[in-house]
Amino acid sequence: MTNANLGFDNKTIQPSDFGKVAVLFGGHSAERAVSMASGSCVLSALQEAGVDAHKFDPVEYPIGELLTQGFDRAFIILHGRGGEDGSMQGALQTLGMPYTGTGVLGSALAMDKVYSKQVWSALGLPTAKYRVVRKSDIAGGAGVASLDYDEILAYLGGVAMVKPAREGSSIGMAKVSDQNELCAAIAEALKYDDDVLVESYIDGPEYTVSILNGQALPSIRMSTPHVFYDYDAKYRDSTTEYYCPSGLDDSTEKALGELALSAFSALSGIGWGRVDVMRTSDGSFMLLESNTVPGMTETSLVPKAAKQAGMSFQELVLRILMSSLER
Repeated sequence: MTNANLGFDNKTIQPSDFGKVAVLFGGHSAERAVSMASGSCVLSALQEAGVDAHKFDPVEYPIGELLTQGFDRAFIILHGRGGEDGSMQGALQTLGMPYTGTGVLGSALAMDKVYSKQVWSALGLPTAKYRVVRKSDIAGGAGVASLDYDEILAYLGGVAMVKPAREGSSIGMAKVSDQNELCAAIAEALKYDDDVLVESYIDGPEYTVSILNGQALPSIRMSTPHVFYDYDAKYRDSTTEYYCPSGLDDSTEKALGELALSAFSALSGIGWGRVDVMRTSDGSFMLLESNTVPGMTETSLVPKAAKQAGMSFQELVLRILMSSLER
């Protein structure tokens, strides 16, 4: 293969130039099942392209085995904690091994929904109003019952989304509209994380913008009969619909792409990722979160956007891997 159309200065890249590649997937997080599906697809695509790629599951091997087994670089496709939060990136840097995607700081920032919103807010980027509930702040051992739920809901407009700060795939999330629902949702979210984000509910369509090496790919609009785009809507339910092209006019599509790039860059995102947004009733966009290791099955959102941009799944995977050469 050549990289004449892959943005690498027209130098010829052969599969052997990557050396022995570890595709890191599986892991210990709550998103292990999704990572297994993504990683299997990435591994197959790389092998079919002639790359010497092999599965490496941190559940099965200590990370130091990457050196023992003679790997030259890593393709990170670990979703959630232990792979998307900066810890694996730090371990690989300590080993001196090049890897795909965002580094330690950017991974940690993007994984934490609270810190993401704080950075975006500080930079004037649009994101919904929010409150943070921390387990350490709950008063006097009284638990979640000590919180003023009416005040929280009033501040957030009466309807809110509750999210564990550092989980993905909508795990532990809930929509709430009264104090009993809010109390139960926070208690559930605290099972997954010590910090919980409670943000204003946005009643509008959800969009996602995939990013590849400094470019925004065509946006995708999601539609689901579920209360929100939850885990089942993402991975189990055939009723979810995806629109790509998303139906935006050219100027709005361009503006959304620029917003996504700004949001990704603000969190020190590198290489590839995905930014999720909601559109309000007045047509403006509100940032939800940035994903530094999004799903990568052939029907996941990033491959859908790449296909709309004229890129095959194999080409997408190779472009992501090629970014590791810059490390």
